Amino acid sequence: MTPLSVNGKPMTVDADPETPLLWVLRDFLELTGTKFGCGMALCGACTVHVDGRPTRSCVTPLAAVTGRRITTIEGIGLHKTGRLVQQAWVAENVPQCGYCQSGQIMSATALLNANQEPSDAQIDAAMAGNICRCATYPRIRAAIKRASKAMGGNSA
Repeated sequence: MTPLSVNGKPMTVDADPETPLLWVLRDFLELTGTKFGCGMALCGACTVHVDGRPTRSCVTPLAAVTGRRITTIEGIGLHKTGRLVQQAWVAENVPQCGYCQSGQIMSATALLNANQEPSDAQIDAAMAGNICRCATYPRIRAAIKRASKAMGGNSA
């Protein structure tokens, strides 16, 4: 049994230590908001936070997260920045198909936790690992700027 902390709750999972975190979250814990995209950490759909850092769960083995804090899209709204990002996503009507959006929100939240007033270049760099097939990138940037303003930043 592997002890985990997911969305602030202690949990245990009976899974092979090499099982990717993505499948532990989806199949064992039934937290299906984190999506499978490419399986090679290239698209960002599977992004979660491990100890506050954006992490690609499709290539992260269960053994690597034992005893660490995992936050998924289901728990990101429990934190102020995550809640503001989610509200900005709705206000800016970001999703089109929506498939990549949980990973996008996780990366945007990590960015704003580290930098409340990111420049366009910093937004681009932080979000570069998240692919949106619907190309909602302008709305994603607008939502990040809206959340920044709500946090007291000056992003315009």
